[in-house]
Amino acid sequence: MQRSATFPILLITLGVLWFLHSTELLPNTRSLLALGLACAGLVLLLLDGLNKSTLVATPMLGFAALAVYGLDRFGLPFSVWASCGMVLLGLLLLGARSPSVPERRRRAPD
Repeated sequence: MQRSATFPILLITLGVLWFLHSTELLPNTRSLLALGLACAGLVLLLLDGLNKSTLVATPMLGFAALAVYGLDRFGLPFSVWASCGMVLLGLLLLGARSPSVPERRRRAPD
């Protein structure tokens, strides 16, 4: 009977996070959230390729990352970030209507 490695991996992960937090090497939560949003956009683009869906979602995830980071670092009010995000979203939605941007691929059922 094989034992699960979940508990030891969980202990290692929590220990590393605790160490990084204690030594102040771990970035703050907003920076981690911004990094996570930017990475999610890149992963989406890599997995799905360029299509009408990713043309909108990927830059918006990047903008959300910038807004989260910017709220923390630059002190601009939320209304500035939200209005810029609305303009960007509108431009991206117009760009996605172009016939030169391919439709999203449908995956074949298994």
